[in-house]
Amino acid sequence: MQVADKLQTDNKNCEKHFSFEVLPPLKGNGTEALFRTLDILCEYNPLHINITTHHSEYVYRELEDGNFERQRIRQRPGTIAISAAIQQRYKIPVIPHIICSGATAEDIEYELIDLQFLGIENVLLLRGDKAKDDKTFVPTRGGYRHTTQLIEQVVKFNNGFFRDGTPIKNPGRKFSFGVACYPEKHEEAPNLERDMVYLKKKQDLGARYAVTQLFYDNEKFYKFVEKARAMGITIPIVPGLKPFAKLSQLTMVPKTFHCDIPEELAREVVKCKTDDDARQLGVEWALQQCQDLYAHGFNNVHFYTVSAVESVKEVMTKLR
Repeated sequence: MQVADKLQTDNKNCEKHFSFEVLPPLKGNGTEALFRTLDILCEYNPLHINITTHHSEYVYRELEDGNFERQRIRQRPGTIAISAAIQQRYKIPVIPHIICSGATAEDIEYELIDLQFLGIENVLLLRGDKAKDDKTFVPTRGGYRHTTQLIEQVVKFNNGFFRDGTPIKNPGRKFSFGVACYPEKHEEAPNLERDMVYLKKKQDLGARYAVTQLFYDNEKFYKFVEKARAMGITIPIVPGLKPFAKLSQLTMVPKTFHCDIPEELAREVVKCKTDDDARQLGVEWALQQCQDLYAHGFNNVHFYTVSAVESVKEVMTKLR
């Protein structure tokens, strides 16, 4: 099933769904913990499951002579493999992330071939985060700087050609893809308007929906969608939420995700004595966000679940 088709249909029929995002297991870990998480969340009949992709990063290992050697490793490999395992086990569409960061165009082509072999036709195309040691995003040699370049490669593949122009003898099913968007603008964009110009370009190149970075202020999301529609952006825009979970997130979330904490929520967080108090507040805030989004006609809500699985479960239970 192409998820984009379902998003379009549900918006018309007012059917309410949710989806969520998970991380592949850390290198060396098995799938048990991930499957326990999925067992919990899949009880609520998600529309799809997103699986993140993480580029390699530098680590420093001490040598016998006392010097340090910089090595590049991937802490969370296996996005494609775990995507196939999840789709097979739960019979729910999966959406693996394909990113520019840390990948060459050739790497991406092989990812697309593997995904076709596995019958996975939904993907989310992203630039990905910069490496931890880099001040700005640095593309891999032979890779891409912008998501639009990645989209162009996927579209070319969909049209039956490898990246070098060689025809694909037996083209498989075309990929349906979504992209990311930012109600409070991407951290590197000069302004929201310019950021939305790029979103419009992604739509024009073939993106069929967009899912937002997490936010806690619905009014900012509504204004973003209104502005997007005025600019001719017509694809579904799926709101992305993550329940507030710890006292430390009052300062960490704005820094990490570049989104504001509304003053009303911040005042209540300051009153919390413990992380559990903050978690319960986060559940109630996310619940109110969902109810308000539904009331405004946004029938598909996407949850970021890292460190928030139990909170998402509570929200979904209360929404039933």
